[in-house]
Amino acid sequence: MNKKNILWAILNLIFLVIFNIIFFMLGKESAGQNASVWISYGFIHFAYLMLLFTPKLIREGKSAAVFGFSIYSISGAYFLLEFFTGVIFILISPESYKAALIIQLCIAGFYGILLVSNLLANEYTADSQEKRQHQISYIRDASAQLKGLLDKVSDKEAAKKVEQVYDTLNSSPVKSYPELAQKENNILQTINELKHAISIGNKEEVISLANSLLLLINERNTLLKSFH
Repeated sequence: MNKKNILWAILNLIFLVIFNIIFFMLGKESAGQNASVWISYGFIHFAYLMLLFTPKLIREGKSAAVFGFSIYSISGAYFLLEFFTGVIFILISPESYKAALIIQLCIAGFYGILLVSNLLANEYTADSQEKRQHQISYIRDASAQLKGLLDKVSDKEAAKKVEQVYDTLNSSPVKSYPELAQKENNILQTINELKHAISIGNKEEVISLANSLLLLINERNTLLKSFH
């Protein structure tokens, strides 16, 4: 454990240490006789531990800060509400434990619903962002490969045809669907074949592959429109 982790551990323990010292110094007599006090004591600790555990619930990614803010807000609000509710029950120390248990259980249940709902929403958002990034990467990577080939084509007719392919692909919609995966893989594979044909200076093959690419790209874009 490095120094930073030790300092964080100390910071996280400060509340627990101070709260327990005050609790056992001032509330020892009522705590020993009253179940509502111990119920409140337990819920306060649970709320604080959930606040400490919150970073483990945040999905990593570009939007981790946004996801973290919403989850931290929920856990922080729950801890503050539970802390004040629990302290009130500890001070009042009612003989019946039912009110303390029901109220704090309802607060914890409401917190659980909010937390899980936000975690699910964050998962859906993160999955959509990853899918969107994958879609953008397909067009970007394929276009970048074609752009890199433009300067390597010596024949003007072949170069014009490759440039036409690049313009068509570069202007294609980035949105995609799983049903288009095979078509998009065929496009990437044909680009690799085009790269080889250009490297050996085979003009006829370059033009033929460029025409095939135009056909594949247009078919892909036409299929894409059918999903709208």
